[in-house]
Amino acid sequence: MSPRLTADIRIEPMRPGHWPAVRAIHEAGILGGNATIDREPALDLSTWSDAHRPDCRLVAVDRERVLGWVALSPYSHRHVYDGVAWLSVYVAADAQGRGIGTALLAAEIEAAEAAGIWTLLAGILIENVASLAVHRSAGFRRVGIQERLGRDRSGRWRDVVLLERRSTLQGIG
Repeated sequence: MSPRLTADIRIEPMRPGHWPAVRAIHEAGILGGNATIDREPALDLSTWSDAHRPDCRLVAVDRERVLGWVALSPYSHRHVYDGVAWLSVYVAADAQGRGIGTALLAAEIEAAEAAGIWTLLAGILIENVASLAVHRSAGFRRVGIQERLGRDRSGRWRDVVLLERRSTLQGIG
């Protein structure tokens, strides 16, 4: 049986007031070792905002506490790729296993399709089995493995699984 969100948890658009929690969740993911090869979180909201689409930023909130977030980054700045985006999703360590990542992905897919996105891409460290499973359940397929794509905080080379999800509503499906 898959975990279910409680009635108190809602998915909503990210607001500037959510930024400290979004940054803290990203930083915890970096420090945890298997969420990303990023070495440092963005220093401020402006820097983070420059890297993420403004129309597809969502948070999972329990009362006023941010439990997780999802956002899209442009795949490329070339106009032929306007419908392709990189997806990032992070869940606070103490909130994992409760269906929050699944709910964030479902809401983000809906938001992305409304924004005309036809392909979502995700790069997930090969050891992050839970994230791979959540993405697979959301309709992502494995494209391949990018071996030794980058070094993490400790300097260790990491393999990244490249996933994609094609929309059945936008583009070529």
